[in-house]
Amino acid sequence: MDNKIPVYRHEFKYVVSASQLILIENRIKNLMEMDVHTGNKGMYNIRSLYFDDYYDRCLYENINGTDPREKFRIRIYNHSRDRITLECKRKQNGKTLKTSCPLSEEQTRILMKGRALSNIAEQPPLLQKFTVEMLSRGLHPVTIVEYDRIPYIYKNGNVRVTLDMNISSSKSVLSFLDDVIPKRPVMPAGQHLLEVKYDEYIPDFIYKSIRPENLKYTAYSKYYMCRKYTL
Repeated sequence: MDNKIPVYRHEFKYVVSASQLILIENRIKNLMEMDVHTGNKGMYNIRSLYFDDYYDRCLYENINGTDPREKFRIRIYNHSRDRITLECKRKQNGKTLKTSCPLSEEQTRILMKGRALSNIAEQPPLLQKFTVEMLSRGLHPVTIVEYDRIPYIYKNGNVRVTLDMNISSSKSVLSFLDDVIPKRPVMPAGQHLLEVKYDEYIPDFIYKSIRPENLKYTAYSKYYMCRKYTL
């Protein structure tokens, strides 16, 4: 389990054009540090396997703005099986809380098939909760969300500004751990997503460099956008 104390965070998302994305990065790259996990490429790939029940409750809660609401996903980075994480994202009172715990490749392959893990008592708390949800609500994998991320961070306020490109979806849930999967883009050509996350405050100079008042705010998640193309 993540050793950090869980904190509800502000999270805002904006649709940006390719030219806006470049402009924003040029503004913030001298004000914020790039996440060390990007390596030499200056970005990393994120692939998430999302779960929902047979009534698509998570999907419709997102559409209706239900508060509070939760959804589960399994996440990997750069198509690697070395670090696999189960995450629960909870939205409440306009803020977001993310909790996580590690998964083994063996556990992941079982969950990819929509089968709950055994030995509940031996699982970490988050995995226990997820297992109960699978058994009681019929949670099962429904879509894959994949994209490339350029992340910037700023310590004060725990600010994180991410530029997400090439957002795509896939129904091939059993291919989740493969290096290459069939997928399709979910946003019009030349459109990307800017995400701004922080704890209690965002420094004014960062806010002004982003200029969100000139951007198109979206309340929908990547999960929702990808589900539109997999229903």
